Amino acid sequence: MSGWLQGLPVTLAELRGRVVMLETFQMLCPGCVAYGLPLAQRVHRSFPSTDVTVIGLHTVFEHHDVMGRDALAAFVSEYQLEFPIAIDRHENDPVPVTMQRYQLRGTPSTVLIDRDGRIAHSAFGAFDELALGAQIGRLLTEHPTPGAAPTQPAPHDAPVCEPGRPCVG
Repeated sequence: MSGWLQGLPVTLAELRGRVVMLETFQMLCPGCVAYGLPLAQRVHRSFPSTDVTVIGLHTVFEHHDVMGRDALAAFVSEYQLEFPIAIDRHENDPVPVTMQRYQLRGTPSTVLIDRDGRIAHSAFGAFDELALGAQIGRLLTEHPTPGAAPTQPAPHDAPVCEPGRPCVG
């Protein structure tokens, strides 16, 4: 990641024991504005952050010139997004690092990470609210593996993750 727009920088290792919802978005993405971000905001408001933590990831793969940090700050203020928001980085490629490493197809994408730091579900496009609630409910009933060492690098380290397997840097 190139940095955090709001919220304290946090690593997935620090969130071990919680369910994490990573919502990737772009400001100029109609699906993000209509579905992804409002759903992330509702999840953020519906669950204690000690159980479910929502992290937004601004991951720009088009219109780079108009989606800088200042524009993002205005967007986040206008839409009153309350959860932490990180900014994905680029390395000689128009597609951001985290988007590549998580093998995301576009925005909005929702990634659910279980209490052990494994990707439990990844969805591209609008995510049905009832299905998301059921997924989160199921993940909340699972307990983390006792004594398991953190295997999760920080989100800004752009881990490579596959559903059902621990993320590796």
